[in-house]
Amino acid sequence: MSPLSEFLLEVLTLPVADVDRAVRFYTEQLGFGLDVDYAPNDGFRVVQLTPPGSAASIQLGVGLTAAAPGSARDHYLVVADLEAAHAELAARGVPVGEPRHKKSADWQGDFAPGVDPDRRDYASFFGFADPDGNTWIVQERGYRAR
Repeated sequence: MSPLSEFLLEVLTLPVADVDRAVRFYTEQLGFGLDVDYAPNDGFRVVQLTPPGSAASIQLGVGLTAAAPGSARDHYLVVADLEAAHAELAARGVPVGEPRHKKSADWQGDFAPGVDPDRRDYASFFGFADPDGNTWIVQERGYRAR
């Protein structure tokens, strides 16, 4: 692929009602790094945060989007060990859902409780929401490669 046809995902914008509360959640509870917090005036503020190990970031702030707070749905975070990530986030007070996995190899959209018994890539998940209701899915990939 030539450099002109590469599309690298850099930033997702999340609509939030309280920027400071969201920053605390993403940094203190999820462990995201704070890259930028820029507020040149009362009507504009951009905060950029990056998940550990990720090349893509999130932005939140004032004057960034007209979307309703909490309306972002099902952005994916990928981890190598779903059980460890679930335990870590639960211990940090994140309201995590129970792990679930694709019920069969020829997945029809149905889930069974717990992680995939074979730890197949892209087969196990859990979800959570930030304080505004923006939702995230955590998915396991690379368990065997660890």
